[in-house]
Amino acid sequence: MAYEFADRADAGRQLADRLAGHVPGDALVCALPRGGVPVAAEICRRFAVPMDLAFVRKIGAPGQPELALGAIVDGEDPHVAINTEIATSFGLRRADVEEMAQPLLKEIERRKALYRGGRPPAEVKGRTVIVVDDGIATGATMRAALEMLKARGAGRI
Repeated sequence: MAYEFADRADAGRQLADRLAGHVPGDALVCALPRGGVPVAAEICRRFAVPMDLAFVRKIGAPGQPELALGAIVDGEDPHVAINTEIATSFGLRRADVEEMAQPLLKEIERRKALYRGGRPPAEVKGRTVIVVDDGIATGATMRAALEMLKARGAGRI
């Protein structure tokens, strides 16, 4: 099924239409910056629910930086989600990919300071969390965000 969107805000409005009746009052929308923010903003506006951010960075394959070996997401214990098939095809083990992820934490911290300004992440424990990005290619960044939210105790994702 193909969808057409004028822009990210239009995509957010269309997604909000599809979410009607499925967004409880305690929901939290968790956007993956940057592209997911304008999509998520429309959902938040429609349902009057708050937004938080999941700071995730793709771990690019050697020589093919747009191909995700995996992704790393912030947190007290940063989590690395790995696309095992892709990593294996490059002859990389989990430890190799985790090592490649470590320098990305500096950029995550920079973005957290810029976007959050020192505010702590929203509490997700027991809440319904709607995770939003502006697209999914390999799924690595989304998978990392989902695993992080599950580890933080989200009630329903």
